[in-house]
Amino acid sequence: MASTSRGSKPSSSRRVSRAPTRIVDLQNNDEKVIDSELVPSSLAPIIPILRVANEIQQLNPRVAYLCRFHAFEKAHYMDPNSTGRGVRQFKTYLIHGLEIEEEETKRILASNDPKEIQLFYQRFYEENIIDGEYKKKPEEMAKIFQIASVLYEVLKTVVPAGKTDEKTERYAKDVEKKKEQYEHYNILPLYAVGVKPTIMEFPEIKAALNALRNVDNLPMPRIHMTHGGPDNSPVVSTERVKSINDILDWLSSIFGFQKGNVANQREHLILLLANMHIRKKESDHTELDGVTVQKLKDKIFKNYTSWCRYLRVEKYNMTPRDCDTKQVDLIYIALYLLIWGEASNVRFMPECLCFIFHNMAHEVHGVLFSNLHPVSGETHQEAARDEESFLRDVITPIYQVLLKEVKRNKGGKTSHSGWRNYDDLNEYFWSDRCLKLGWPMNPKADFFIHSDPMQTGDERVNQAAAGKRMPKTNFVEVRTFLHLYRSFNRMWIFFILAFQAMLIVAWSPSGFLAAFFDEDVFRIVLSIFITSAFLNLFQATLDIVLSWNAWKSLKFSQILRYLLKFAVAAAWAVILPIGYSSSAQNPTGLVKFFSSWAGDWRNHSFYGYAVALYLTPNILSVILFFLPPLRRHMERSNWWILTLVMWWAQPKLYIGRGMHVDMFSLLKYTLFWIMLLISKLAFSYYVEILPLVGPTKLIMEIPIDNYQWHEFFPNVTHNMGVVIAIWAPIVLVYFMDAQIWYAIYSTLFGGIHGAFSHLGEIRTLGMLRSRFEAVLQAFKNRLAPLAKEDSKREHKERLLDRKTIAKFSQVWNEFIYSMRMEDLISNRDRDLLLVPYSSGDVSVVQWPPFLLASKIPIALDMAKDFKGKDDDDLFKKITSDDYMHSAVIECYQTLRDIIYALLEDESDRMILRNICCEVEQSIEHNRFLNRFKMSELPQLSEKLEKFLKLLLAESENFSEPQIINVLQDIMEIITQDIMVDGHEILEGIHHTQDGKVEQRFERLAFRLTLNKSWAEKVVRLHLLLTVKESDINVPQNLEAHRRITFFANSLFMNMPNAPKVQNMLSFSVLTPYVKEDVLYSEDELKKENEDGISTLFYLQKIYPDEWTNFLERIKDVIKDSKEENLEKERMEFIRHWVSYRGQTLARTVRGMMYYKQALELQCFLEFADDEAILGGYRNFEIFEDHKVFQDRAQALADLKFTYVVSCQVYGNQKKSDDARDRSCYINILNLMLTNPSLRVAYIDEREETIQGKSQEFYYSVLVKGGEKLDEEIYRIKLPGRPIDVGEGKPENQNHAIIFTRGEALQTIDMNQDNYFEEAFKMRNVLEEFLKKGRSQRKPTILGLREHIFTGSFSSLAQFVSNQETSFVTIGQRILANPLRVRFHYGHPDIFDRIFHITRGGISKASKIINLNQSIFAGLNSTLRGGFITHHEYIQVGKGHDVGMNQISLFETKLANGNGEQTLSRDVYHLGHRFDFYRMLSFYFTTVGLYFSSMLTVLTVYVFLYGRMYLVLSGIEKEILRNPSIQQSKSLEEALVTQSVFQFGLLLMLPMVMEIDLEKGFRTALSDFIIMQLQLVSVFFMFQLGTKAHYYGRTILHGGSKYQATGRGFVVFHAKFTVNYRLYSRSHFVKGLELFILLIIYEAYGQSYHTSYLDQFITFSMWFLAASWLFAPFVFNPSGFDWPKIVDDWTDWKMWMGNRGGIGVPPSKSWQSWWEEEHEHLKYTSIRGRVVEIILAFRFFVYQYGIVYHLHIAHYSKSLLATFFVGLRNFLVSDGDCSSCPNDGANG
Repeated sequence: MASTSRGSKPSSSRRVSRAPTRIVDLQNNDEKVIDSELVPSSLAPIIPILRVANEIQQLNPRVAYLCRFHAFEKAHYMDPNSTGRGVRQFKTYLIHGLEIEEEETKRILASNDPKEIQLFYQRFYEENIIDGEYKKKPEEMAKIFQIASVLYEVLKTVVPAGKTDEKTERYAKDVEKKKEQYEHYNILPLYAVGVKPTIMEFPEIKAALNALRNVDNLPMPRIHMTHGGPDNSPVVSTERVKSINDILDWLSSIFGFQKGNVANQREHLILLLANMHIRKKESDHTELDGVTVQKLKDKIFKNYTSWCRYLRVEKYNMTPRDCDTKQVDLIYIALYLLIWGEASNVRFMPECLCFIFHNMAHEVHGVLFSNLHPVSGETHQEAARDEESFLRDVITPIYQVLLKEVKRNKGGKTSHSGWRNYDDLNEYFWSDRCLKLGWPMNPKADFFIHSDPMQTGDERVNQAAAGKRMPKTNFVEVRTFLHLYRSFNRMWIFFILAFQAMLIVAWSPSGFLAAFFDEDVFRIVLSIFITSAFLNLFQATLDIVLSWNAWKSLKFSQILRYLLKFAVAAAWAVILPIGYSSSAQNPTGLVKFFSSWAGDWRNHSFYGYAVALYLTPNILSVILFFLPPLRRHMERSNWWILTLVMWWAQPKLYIGRGMHVDMFSLLKYTLFWIMLLISKLAFSYYVEILPLVGPTKLIMEIPIDNYQWHEFFPNVTHNMGVVIAIWAPIVLVYFMDAQIWYAIYSTLFGGIHGAFSHLGEIRTLGMLRSRFEAVLQAFKNRLAPLAKEDSKREHKERLLDRKTIAKFSQVWNEFIYSMRMEDLISNRDRDLLLVPYSSGDVSVVQWPPFLLASKIPIALDMAKDFKGKDDDDLFKKITSDDYMHSAVIECYQTLRDIIYALLEDESDRMILRNICCEVEQSIEHNRFLNRFKMSELPQLSEKLEKFLKLLLAESENFSEPQIINVLQDIMEIITQDIMVDGHEILEGIHHTQDGKVEQRFERLAFRLTLNKSWAEKVVRLHLLLTVKESDINVPQNLEAHRRITFFANSLFMNMPNAPKVQNMLSFSVLTPYVKEDVLYSEDELKKENEDGISTLFYLQKIYPDEWTNFLERIKDVIKDSKEENLEKERMEFIRHWVSYRGQTLARTVRGMMYYKQALELQCFLEFADDEAILGGYRNFEIFEDHKVFQDRAQALADLKFTYVVSCQVYGNQKKSDDARDRSCYINILNLMLTNPSLRVAYIDEREETIQGKSQEFYYSVLVKGGEKLDEEIYRIKLPGRPIDVGEGKPENQNHAIIFTRGEALQTIDMNQDNYFEEAFKMRNVLEEFLKKGRSQRKPTILGLREHIFTGSFSSLAQFVSNQETSFVTIGQRILANPLRVRFHYGHPDIFDRIFHITRGGISKASKIINLNQSIFAGLNSTLRGGFITHHEYIQVGKGHDVGMNQISLFETKLANGNGEQTLSRDVYHLGHRFDFYRMLSFYFTTVGLYFSSMLTVLTVYVFLYGRMYLVLSGIEKEILRNPSIQQSKSLEEALVTQSVFQFGLLLMLPMVMEIDLEKGFRTALSDFIIMQLQLVSVFFMFQLGTKAHYYGRTILHGGSKYQATGRGFVVFHAKFTVNYRLYSRSHFVKGLELFILLIIYEAYGQSYHTSYLDQFITFSMWFLAASWLFAPFVFNPSGFDWPKIVDDWTDWKMWMGNRGGIGVPPSKSWQSWWEEEHEHLKYTSIRGRVVEIILAFRFFVYQYGIVYHLHIAHYSKSLLATFFVGLRNFLVSDGDCSSCPNDGANG
């Protein structure tokens, strides 16, 4: 084996034990390459060595072997006992390969290993570094220097000490000196020399870089060094100045930031400065000006400035007058970015970051300005710190507090009130108490002191933390429905008081609204203020009770406010009732009350004055409501008087101040809600309340003595039990039906708003054809920014038009080509849709052939049948159709050019010229019809078609003689049959060429058929002649049709004009990924379900036209392929085709990379000259300077666009043995190699041994695609694993957000898609960030429209697609304008990146409470002064769940999330900080929708239980004897509204409106009917049950968690066992209960069976019960197939019979499922258990009523007798079925 300076030859007896599992499913990859990626985490430093060995394997196998052996030695040295996970197996595997290699490898350059490796090193240096340094690109040189460094490291172990030759040492020193210049980079190779990428030549980049490198006048930190002198001299201490390259290095040396963080933020800051600087007009871009820096500083420090003002502390980022302002500002900006870049989980705590920056900026201020001198190198000297100081001393202690608090959560089983989440810990820094933490932070401060010691390595994450704990901060998330009242108390008070007032008026003798003005009635109505007082007292009580666990953290002023609020509310609750009772002797009517107001005040009642005083705060609020600027100023002011006033109005908080909108927006949504509330209250009064008052009065007067069972309320008078049973469902409907009215009004307003926004103006291909010319003009206005010289050339309008058409054709054609590559259209469709790049050869505009379909045949028929003699009449007919006129001219001129270019003989060309001259002169002299016979034109057309078809024939069918013969026929027809004197032309030429032997038109230039441009002309001419009327509606594919019409329509919408590429805002796209599908494997495509249906077969049937187009496309590709295994290549194409139709990462990446393609095309349109533009984008390569231009376009695209995929587990997948994980890793790697602009961020977990103990360390890593493998760019150490603290998805986004760039950030989920034509509009939508609203507030989130692309998978998928489409269009349209309550609902919204990274990020991550993490980003943005808009002129594709179980799991997640959201502080703050009408909008569009769903279900229960009480007690029978009661239908009328909601008809309203708006009324109506036939109401009713069950359960008990729905194709039958587990508690049990209730009601009831309304309501309830019971079977594939039913029954019996226990999953045993299903009850609060017990008592109503009516108790009405009968029955049934495992299944 090799000669080494240490180590010994490995034993040959060692064997590989895990090699087979390590290369599973990787048989098609190079095993050596894979080896380097399978290294255990604890041996990560040897990865570069193994990679180098793989790189040089072909060059020198022996040196490669030496590298691997060195890797083995290093691994053995790092972990000699193989204690790390996987180390022993890896070492065994590696040594096995080394034994084989030692025998097989031979030395090439020398006789021994030391010389061999030295000679190879020298040769490698000379060939790659000396020769390539100024020729190769930086990324190539980075790899070369990495190889050289590793080779020298190996060389030192192989060559004995002192034996290295001088040449090698010289080369090694040079490599060591230069290698930092050639490290792998992200976008900017900042230190590269030699061949620099174009992006480094941009003056803006140079200006930003030079500004950061201005460090000459900064005090340089000193490094203290201790070393011994020579000859054992005493140890001496020295110091030297640390070398500093730029401002970030300087800050790092002071505070100890990590190298990776510094490099990352350096590039980040340079790109931010360059992009902001490049937009400055008339500025010197070679030097960074102070205005750009100040603008960036203001944006980054806006939150910090607000924080300092709130805490009344001095800002430390101010710059003294006498110093370099720009330099100091850059220092502070860089400091903040460095803090943010290394803060890890603390990034979710923006005010904590403000605190950290505040103190560190103070340190910087001390370093820079000590002794009050200007910036100088002599003022201060600081000792440099190691690069993990900041992480260790600042971030890790805070992270440990977070981690320990999460442990108290116990995996979501502990109440929220028992632990502090991100918000609690961040809100600690809203108080000046945080300043007492000190700096450096005191570990004994109250923030830390109540936490446990640092966790040990073997401590589990969810292990509960012991010891004391800090209280919650400001708010406590207690599980109770009372949060709905507490957060939205103003709404509930309004509805309750309105109900009371309407009931009082309706109860009056007349029952008319005019009775309100009656003295007695008005006096009673005034009692609503007493109710208001008690409701306010209830609110004040709730504030104290629900915030009790936070009292220790509250300021004294907050506690005092709570107590005073309670005292005042209690006082009013006493004063108003006393005042009301005292005013009873002095009644006042409304008229009298106001007319006598100016009279003697002593005559007024005390109650009137009390009410006036009571209403004073409300009157002031109304005044301020109409003065939003004043209210905004008051809330943000620190003036003590205003602070005191606002302190009483609402608790002072850091967030939620000054959120009020402008007056115009306020008036819009106020008008919306006033109209809605009038409608709702009028409907409630006339339909729900007034009709029921009369029957209620009669019922209260009817004496009932004959009860058929034991009367529960014997002492209650006026039949109150009956009244309650009747009124309870009405009251519930009253509180719920505002949701119905919101659905109606939002649909109407949304439709009107959409119509005014020009939606649906182009909805069909016919509309597109009629307005295509206008589309071109709209493109020019919206998407084609003109250069200055173009805008000034008004006199050259024709050139400008040609150039505009050429620009449009580039974009349009790339759009069409992209659809062809996606197989949405065929080759023929593509040719029909393409627009020629240049019209230079033709005098008219060349429209796409689909616009000119059948124009030529029609023109020929018109000419043939024309009977007149005047040319003008014929030409007038033709020119009346612009498209026909263009087609005729183009056809003539193109045919002339084609034949002329084809002819080689000059005399033949002369004949053609003469014919054309005759044609043109005849037209000019108005004698065309006299000189040419039109009747022969069809014959000519047939020959032309044949001629062109022959020219386009494939090479094997290409026949030159046939072409010559047909051309001769054509010329003969023209000269002999069509032209009157055509023979004279031939004779004239023949006479001059008398000696000619060859035949005419025989010599043709057939080489032209290889000319691409000429062939395109032939294709186009052939289409003009042959396209029929039937081909006018292309494309036939519905998706292509939709995309074309939407793109054309969007150009007419209110879209900002596009800026130039260099002036556009820069942006990033961020996609979180965990373990979803990247690319489907061959096995997954071919795997068949139980019916023999594979995924591939399924998709072929769903997309038959796209499959045909795909086969047509790959036929030519495979035919020209050089691959040896064509079948393998074909399968690779198929894998991509299937994956691009699923919800895969590959599809998402392809879509997002359209952004870069669009940017490069936009660069071409802006910077290319006229000749290049007219020549075409795809023909640009023929120009000499195309390479320079291409480099510039790519550089500008890199400057503006970055795409980061946060593959959290990519590092684990790389090292995994699991076949699927390895497949995902390889597919992600291939995505990076295919898309050089793609970046992947992941959490790298490394195991290191410290002091003999193995510890896990975590890093955020960014990689990009290299030559064969990924290349690491940045590595930043983390304080711990991020997902241990927060929810997975937001933590995944948070760790990767530091690698994003730009001023905007688009969040894209991995089940989304994008389209080329939409990517082209990205710069337009980014301009929205620069537009100020009426309130002078710029948007902070831009909401975008989504297209659901999974709607064709099934009927369920179509339902969900339509529902989701209506939400992301008409729903969010109305939320944004006029309601101003649109938030962030996931993807693909675009964030103002700088705004959000300084305010907590793009989501919230607290465990459980932020389950629906996305919406909290919108809530947080709004609370912090953000402004969210919605834009529908651009769309992004999105997939959705397609199967019943997938959809239900998704709805479960949403319901759970809304339940948690109800408890959150964000909802509470917005509910109180919004004005009344905006608060209503917020409620009914978020948690109110789910609460209304729950009320709908509750109404059914209350109605049925109330009716059952009436029926079984016999009361109903007694009441029905009264004729007036019998004829009353008031209860049924009132309940109709609930039934409408229940059927899901209101969910259909916006859906139908949007389809009508965008596709037309006929389509909307047909879609509605089809969906009804497909049982959409069954689906919506089932969804209603899901929402109600999980929303209620979450609020009562918790237990919510993230639901992984799965995003695959549902081509399988779900077992009944699976459906039972999913739906038993939420649907089946409840459906069965309703079923029994309805049976009892129908069996014993006699009420209103003749009423159609009653029948409708009863039917709706039967329908609800049936839907809950049978929907999973109706929508289950093969759900009613008898063999599957038998199989399901067998499987279910087995599942029910299996015993549970430890390790038995719920899918295997009913017992395990039962325990899991009720696990939430183990950890719920006492309150939750009590509520469950009370709800369970409803079943005794069943028992008592049924036992009595079945005469089992022998007519005894005693409750005790009935109880013993029930107990006897239970014991008997228990004895009979004691061994049945399914006893509790229905319990």
